[in-house]
Amino acid sequence: MSVNTISFIGIDLAWSPRNLSGAAVLRGDASGAELINYGLLADDRSIVDYIVSHAGDRPAIVAVDAPLWVPNEDGRRPGETEIGRAFARYQAGAHPANRRRLAFGGVVRGEALVAALAERRFAHAPEVLAGAPVRQVIEVFPHPAMVALFGLDRTLKYKARAGRSAERQLAEWRRYQGYLDALAQADPRLRGQVALTARDVAALRGRRLKDYEDQVDALMCAYIALYAFRWGAARCRCFGTFEGGYIFTPVPEAMWPGANTSQIA
Repeated sequence: MSVNTISFIGIDLAWSPRNLSGAAVLRGDASGAELINYGLLADDRSIVDYIVSHAGDRPAIVAVDAPLWVPNEDGRRPGETEIGRAFARYQAGAHPANRRRLAFGGVVRGEALVAALAERRFAHAPEVLAGAPVRQVIEVFPHPAMVALFGLDRTLKYKARAGRSAERQLAEWRRYQGYLDALAQADPRLRGQVALTARDVAALRGRRLKDYEDQVDALMCAYIALYAFRWGAARCRCFGTFEGGYIFTPVPEAMWPGANTSQIA
C-alpha cells in the first residue's frame, strides 16, 4: 500500500440503534479512490470495529450521515437552519436534529460514535484540510452534496415517500446510479462503484430496497470524504458551528469562495 493512500469511510448511520446502518470504504489518494468494501452494520460496536478494521492505524476520513453533536434539547441546530436556507431552492433541507428526537437512553448515537473513535485517535472536526493525512470523523449530508456534485436543480427523489409513485422512485434510482457511475470521470475519480450501481433496483422491494439505499448512501458519504480531501475549503463548506451543531458538504460552484453570491437565491 502506498504511503499516500488514505481510506475514506462512509457511514449512513441509523438514528435509532434498532435499525441497520450502511457502510462503504474507498481507498486511494486525492486523484481518486476505489470502492473496496460495503455492507450493513448493526450495533455501535460493529460500526466502530468496521471503521477500525479498514482504517488500521493509517490516515482515514470517516464521513457520517447523522448528527455527531446535538447540544439542543429541542428545535434545530444552526447547521440545519443554515443549510436549509442555502439549499432551499434545491429542496435539500435537513430534518431538525435535537436530543428529544435523537437520544435513546440519554445517548445520541453520533455522539457515542465520536467518543468511541476518539479512543482510536480519530479527531472530530467540521472542516477537511485538502491533502492532509488525518484521522478524522466529520458529519455530512448526501442531499446537498448530490446537488453540488451532480449539478442538480432539485434533489433526487429516490426515497420512498407518501404520494411518490413506484415508477418515479425507480426512475430517480436509475438517475442516482448513473450519476455515481459518471464519477468515474470526475475529479477525484470514483472506481469500483459498479459493484453497487449495477444492481437492478426494480427487483428490490421493502427491506431489501431500504438495505440497498443505506449502502449506496454510505458510498455517497465516502465519496464526500474523498472530494473533501481533494478540494477542502475551495469547494466545500461547513454550515452552522462546531459548538452548536454543523453539517459539512460540497457546495455548487456559485457558493465557492470568490463566486458571485448574487447567483444564490
